[in-house]
Amino acid sequence: MNKNIEEILEEKVKEALKSLYGLSVGKVAFEKTKKEFEGDYTLVVFPYVKASQKKPEDTANEIGTYLSNSPEVKNFNVVKGFLNLTISDSYWLNHFLSNTEQGVNKTAKTIMVEYSSPNTNKPLHLGHVRNNLLGYSVAEILKADGNTVIKANLVNDRGIHICKSMLAWQKFGNGETPVSSGMKGDHLVGKYYVAFDKNYKKEIEELVLSGSTKEEAEKNAPSMKEIQTMLLQWEAGDKETRQLWEMMNGWVYEGFAESYKKLGVDFDKTYYESNTYLLGKDVIKEGLEKNVFQSRADNSVFIDLTKDGLDEKTLLRADGTSVYMTQDLGTAIERFREYPQLDNLIYTVGNEQDYHFKVLFLTLKKLGYKWADGLFHLSYGMVELPDGKMKSREGTVVDADELIDEMINTARETTKELGKIDGFSDVEAEKLYYTIGMGALKYFMLKVDPKKKMLFNPKESIDFNGNTGPFIQYTYARIQSIKRKAGEQANGKIEVTAPNEKEKNLMRYLHDYPKAVAEAASNYSPAVIANYVYELVKEYNQFYHDCPILKEEDENKRLFRLQLSSQVGETIKRSMKLLGIEVPDKM
Repeated sequence: MNKNIEEILEEKVKEALKSLYGLSVGKVAFEKTKKEFEGDYTLVVFPYVKASQKKPEDTANEIGTYLSNSPEVKNFNVVKGFLNLTISDSYWLNHFLSNTEQGVNKTAKTIMVEYSSPNTNKPLHLGHVRNNLLGYSVAEILKADGNTVIKANLVNDRGIHICKSMLAWQKFGNGETPVSSGMKGDHLVGKYYVAFDKNYKKEIEELVLSGSTKEEAEKNAPSMKEIQTMLLQWEAGDKETRQLWEMMNGWVYEGFAESYKKLGVDFDKTYYESNTYLLGKDVIKEGLEKNVFQSRADNSVFIDLTKDGLDEKTLLRADGTSVYMTQDLGTAIERFREYPQLDNLIYTVGNEQDYHFKVLFLTLKKLGYKWADGLFHLSYGMVELPDGKMKSREGTVVDADELIDEMINTARETTKELGKIDGFSDVEAEKLYYTIGMGALKYFMLKVDPKKKMLFNPKESIDFNGNTGPFIQYTYARIQSIKRKAGEQANGKIEVTAPNEKEKNLMRYLHDYPKAVAEAASNYSPAVIANYVYELVKEYNQFYHDCPILKEEDENKRLFRLQLSSQVGETIKRSMKLLGIEVPDKM
C-alpha cells in the first residue's frame, strides 16, 4: 500500500526534528491549510520550540527549509508558529497517474455490526429505515477500511408485545391471512397489534369507571392477563400457541424480506430471540454463583450497579420470565462463542436505549468477559417528519414501505418535470425513479451525523441541486455522458507537467478518499463519506464549468481532463456504494 502525502510529510518532519534539534517524536499531526493562506498542509511548530530554543517563526523556517529539499514539497511559508507547505505538482500528478490504492496503515479487525432488530408484531417504520441504512453503511465502510465484517440482525420474535398481535388475531381476526386480505404480512400482523391496544385501552376505561385506579386497571385488564398467560404457554412449548406464533411470524418475515430488498440491505447472520432468551437464563445462574447477581424475596434476580452510578437492574422476573437484558446478555455471549475471532461488536440502536447498553456492557465486564471492552453502542438520534414524531402503538406509524413508495413517486414527478428521461424506455425510466428516490432517501438520512436527531423532509431530499443524493447522482451521470462522447480517445497516454488550480484541487480530493474512509470507519459515521463525496462533486462541477473537456484543443490537456473526470466518476461510485446508493449511467 502506497503512503499518502501526510505519512510522507510525517516521516520527513521527524527526520528534520532529529537532524536539526536531536529530537525524537511519536505522532506528527498536520492540518489542511486554511483557505485564506497559501499551502496544502500546515504544521504547528509550537511543540518543538523547547527543543529548538528558538522563536516559533525561526523554528518553522528551519523545518521548512529542511523539507524544501524533498521532491514532494514545492515551497513553504510561515505565519507566526504555523508552517504552511505547498505540495509539488509532480507529486499530485504521479499519484494521480499511478492510480494505486493508498491509505492509512492499520490492523484489520473482525467486527460484527448488528442492525435492524425489528419486532415481529408490526412492519418496519421510519426509525427502522434510519437504523437499517446506518448499520448497513457502517458495515460497508468498515469493510472498505480493510476489516472482516459480519452483518447481523437480531429479530425480536417473542415476548409480551408479540403475544399482543397473536391474541388480537385470535379474538378479532376471523381467520384473515395475507392472501385473503391482500395485505403484506407484516402490515396485517401490525393491524392486530394496533387492534389489541385499542381493545386494551377500552378495558382500562371500563375498569376505571367501575372504581379501579388506572394502575390497577392496567394490571387487571382481561387482555393483559390473557397475554401474560399466552407468554407462559409459549415458554412452556404449548403446541397451539407455538403454531399460531410460527404462522404469524412467517407472514411477517415474508413482508420484511420485501422491505429489506427495497431498502437494499442484507445480513450475513440472523439471530432470533426465541433461540437466545434461554441462553440468558444460563447467565443468571452463572451470575448468582459468582455473586455478581442477587435474588430478591420474590425470587426475581437483579444486579446492583448503584456504586457505578447506575441503578438496580432486574434480570429475571419473579415468575421466571426473561426481560430484554436477560436475552441481550445471552446473545452477546453466544456470539463470541460462535465467532471467537471477533474483536468488536457494534449495536446499532436508537439513543433511547443508551442506558440499557451501559448496563449490558458493565454487567458483562463484571461477569469477567474480557471481550466486553470491544462492545460499542452506535447510538443515533430519532427521525422526525415535519409534522411531528410517530407512535407505533397508536397506528400513526410512518410506514417504511409507504415512505419508499412516496420517495419513488416524488422522484418520478420531479424527473418528469425536469425532462430528464428523454430516450428512456418505460423499464429504464422506472429503474431510474427507484434509483433516484432511494438515493435521495439514503443520502438525506446518512449525511446527518448519527448522534443527531434529524428532521426528514422527503420533498427537500429530492433536489437536483444542493447537498442531496440526486445532485451527486446527476454529476456521476454527466461524467458517464462525457466518457461516452469521448469514446476511445480517453485511453491515450498523457504528458502533463503543469496542472491548473482546478485540476490540482480534484487530484487533492481523489488523494483524500482512503483517508475519508478511514475517518468514517473510526467514527462509525457515514456522514463523513457523504460530506466527502458532496465536496468532491461540488469541486468537479466547478472544474467542469471552468475547464473545457471535449472542446479543449490541446490533446494532452483534453486526455488529462477526461482521465481526471473518469477517476472522479469512479470515486463518486465507490463513495455512494458505501452509503448503499446506486448511481445511474444516464439521467
